[in-house]
Amino acid sequence: MGNAREGCDNKRATGEDAEYARATPDAASRHVGGPTPVSRRFVIFAGGALVVLLVPLFISLGQWQWNKAMIKESRQSLLDSRAAETPVSLASSMVDADALRFRRVAVRGTYEPQQQILVDNRVHQERAGYHVVTPLRIEGSDMRVLVNRGWIPANADHSKVPVFPTPTGMVELTATAIVPGTRFFTLAPEPATPGWQPVWQNLDLARFRNAVTFPLQPVVLQLDAGTSNAGGFVRDWPRPDERIERHLGYAWQWFGFAAATAGIWIFFLLRPLLQKRKVHA
Repeated sequence: MGNAREGCDNKRATGEDAEYARATPDAASRHVGGPTPVSRRFVIFAGGALVVLLVPLFISLGQWQWNKAMIKESRQSLLDSRAAETPVSLASSMVDADALRFRRVAVRGTYEPQQQILVDNRVHQERAGYHVVTPLRIEGSDMRVLVNRGWIPANADHSKVPVFPTPTGMVELTATAIVPGTRFFTLAPEPATPGWQPVWQNLDLARFRNAVTFPLQPVVLQLDAGTSNAGGFVRDWPRPDERIERHLGYAWQWFGFAAATAGIWIFFLLRPLLQKRKVHA
């Protein structure tokens, strides 16, 4: 009798345990049926939003650096092709700057050192110095053109402006026409003191034109290294494609960020499917 009652109690307990088990999923069931859909929605929507935002941004930055490299490469090719051409005579009338870019020109005139400038923060062989830029009055006219005569070293006391000679009388020179930039990085505001400022941070052609009363050509002449008797200094001119490898490196870096962002999102998007295939296998 007691055994029968005990067996009945065991069956009742077993039935209650089974019913509890059906009502209470185990940890694995809770993991599969609970947070996974929420996590997947987060990956799809939040991750997708980041991909939509970041991938075009990274690609745009990569294209920006790539285009800068291509511009430098095309300018170097133009310089190389025009360096072999016969120098053209620089007219006393206003010229087209783009048509004259990187062309070798020949010109006669007289230097006017009264409005000469020294372009600061120019480095040659790890030594600080200046580029000497002097207006040249073209023979038989009122037109001037700026001539970059080359690099000179700075004094140990940078507050003291170097003294250097400038040829007097008529000079004849050969140079390469350069179209100077219009956007500059300045270390400090330009001084606002009255009178002519002999030291400039950048070769700003628009600023120079506004500071003088005579007509000025829209190009700057970089004096040829082989030109003598024209007051030249160190003329180791930078190449247009200088540091092109840096731009290409930055471009590939941004493209890599774009690929990594998309790849990480796709990985987390497909991860649950791969896990299910692994479990069923």
